[in-house]
Amino acid sequence: MGDIGKKKHSFFTILLLILAGEAIFILPFVLARIFRPTVLDVFEINNLELGTCFSIYGIVAFVSYFLGGSLADRFQPRNLMALSLLLTALGGIVFATFPSFTILCVLYAYWGFTTIFLFWAAMIKATRIWGGATSQGIAFGLLDGGRGLVAAAFGSLGVFVFSIFIAQNIEATSLLQKKEAFRYVILISSAIIALIAVMIFLFLKKDKKAEVISEKISKRNLIKMYSDAIKIRSVWLLMVIVLCAYVGYKVTDIFSLYAKEVMGYNEIEAAGIGTLLLYIRPIIGVAIGFLADRTKASLIMILGFFSTIIGSIVFASGILGPNTMLFFFITVVSISTAVYAFRTLYFAAMKEGFIPLALTGTAVGIISLVGYTPDIFAGPVIGYFLDYNKGESGYQYVFGMLATFSVIGFVAAIVFYRVSRKQISDNDSVFDQI
Repeated sequence: MGDIGKKKHSFFTILLLILAGEAIFILPFVLARIFRPTVLDVFEINNLELGTCFSIYGIVAFVSYFLGGSLADRFQPRNLMALSLLLTALGGIVFATFPSFTILCVLYAYWGFTTIFLFWAAMIKATRIWGGATSQGIAFGLLDGGRGLVAAAFGSLGVFVFSIFIAQNIEATSLLQKKEAFRYVILISSAIIALIAVMIFLFLKKDKKAEVISEKISKRNLIKMYSDAIKIRSVWLLMVIVLCAYVGYKVTDIFSLYAKEVMGYNEIEAAGIGTLLLYIRPIIGVAIGFLADRTKASLIMILGFFSTIIGSIVFASGILGPNTMLFFFITVVSISTAVYAFRTLYFAAMKEGFIPLALTGTAVGIISLVGYTPDIFAGPVIGYFLDYNKGESGYQYVFGMLATFSVIGFVAAIVFYRVSRKQISDNDSVFDQI
């Protein structure tokens, strides 16, 4: 009975991490990804202005990654994550008023703080501890795959709620009707996020291993912690890998818009395409997680970048159009598969790179500091390409940029693989290096 109880508790823990891990990003990113054409209409902004909001979020997040990383090495994840979720949900109340562009920028700055400073490194560390010494791949595979399922569920719910409140013919729906429908999507999402915050606080148990590590780390000097982490070569390589892979993730934001403007879908059909792609994520996450525990994460990342290079070249070539629906779908799926595989492998590769568990939060902060800078520049660049190069040509520039970053990531992944092969592990597990 004791073993069964532990297994149930273990499963419940990763389930809570999955729910929290995606709920935190629903308001600032997932809704905009699924409903991008609608978001542009109801907030009366263009692609460049939406990209600017993402950039402002990224600037605040940039600082939050660095300063918040060490918090995860000092405090229990439960308290940090619950507060972060609650603060993020409160921002949804402002979001639902469809504020001016200026207020929207302030809101995204606020979300840049609430979703990262207290939350990000705490979630990664809690997941790494849950995975133990032998199941890092499946831990992060379940996390990101599950997050994909949660995002897809939010997306499906959002599309359902949105469709209830608009006319059968979307083209005949007024802006006021669209706003009213989307307001319900925002408020329902915010309420669910707040509920998950309560669940995290009440049911995510304290982890004794994390508590022991936190006690030891708290006695160290913060400067030494960052100094130790930054000396690890794999930390620098993961910075580059995450940076290049995350550009691909940011580009997936425009798939629904591409479906509408190039492939001829209406807004509901385009949102449906975005939601459908989210269902690929849990399948890929779990499959890649199992595979990563049986081979090297770096090898899979090499293959992922190669797939992204090919897919982005197809988009950039301009050969896709309304008469190539199947080819369009296959290419989107190939890029999405690689992008979602990266999200499983980012931090599962920390074990392969011999990054000590005790420095997980700090290392995550440093890696994320550079790795997630596409939150700063990708949105405005993509927006500029799309707004000032009308039609398919704007998308060709976007995917040309993705191809370039994918080549850089491909090289970095090869170097990471070679470096990890040369490293000699001590007899003790990395989890004993605390």
